Amino acid sequence: MTDAALAADDVAALRTAADTLRGRREAVDDIGREELRTLASAVRDVTGILDRYEERATDDLEGYVEFREALSDRLEEVPADVRHSDAFIDANESLTTGITSSLSASDFEQARRELNPAREEAALLDELDEARDDYRSARRRLRERADELDARIDRLERVRELGEADIDAPVDELRDPIERYDDAVTEAFDRFRAESSAREVLAWLAAAESYPLVGTPSPPERLREYLETAAIGDEPIPTLVEYAGYSRSKLDHYVDDPKRFAAAVGTNKRFLETLDADPLTVSWPPDPAAELRWRTKELVAVVSRFAADETVARAREVHELT
Repeated sequence: MTDAALAADDVAALRTAADTLRGRREAVDDIGREELRTLASAVRDVTGILDRYEERATDDLEGYVEFREALSDRLEEVPADVRHSDAFIDANESLTTGITSSLSASDFEQARRELNPAREEAALLDELDEARDDYRSARRRLRERADELDARIDRLERVRELGEADIDAPVDELRDPIERYDDAVTEAFDRFRAESSAREVLAWLAAAESYPLVGTPSPPERLREYLETAAIGDEPIPTLVEYAGYSRSKLDHYVDDPKRFAAAVGTNKRFLETLDADPLTVSWPPDPAAELRWRTKELVAVVSRFAADETVARAREVHELT
């Protein structure tokens, strides 16, 4: 298989991983992380009680009583509005006996079946983590592939130095459009970062993960979750960076929960400080033509989410020349 075919396979794998990650993130966001955490905790604990007590609860009265106490205590802690609340009710009914009856292994199996809808939805958080790991692995493989192509890029550079004009000419035509685009997108992103809410910028970064060839950094999950709901998320990133340097007592005057702010924003201050337009630029010399063609296509989509039409047109011009 040629280098180009191998690179294409890696790009396709990364796109698939990005699509899967986006789909699972949307599924989690549609329900809500906190609701899923509550559900997952309840499912995990109830399932653990079933596994731990099944043998004793089906064997003797004392074991059954201990099992019922443990299960009832945990179910009382489950919020009434938890998702799939009926599943917990039905499972509990399957494990409740009359005066003369006793539990059997089939009762426990029935209870587990009753919990299946809750268990499947609670698994969304683990599936999101798996998708994120798969995405990072695919991205790492693509970067490794790019490193393998460095030698070939060096060879082409040497050919250019030897005056191979037929190879050099099409590349030279890109220099001015690339420089115009790089200047425009840098200015547009600096304005976007300085003026838009931090919540909006982090949401844009999350969406940009669906375009892996652009290479924007992944937003820290804890920071993104915090900014989604905290009022401070309405402020621009420079303000958050400034607040992150304040003492805890001074923060009391600016944020509702200084401890939570410090945990989410303070620990990610460096990430916010260094967020810039570099991943959005093309720079010189450009990547190989095939890679540049696909990357500029993704750049048009990503840049159009925050930049003015003129900047998007600059990106589109570079793409059309590749």
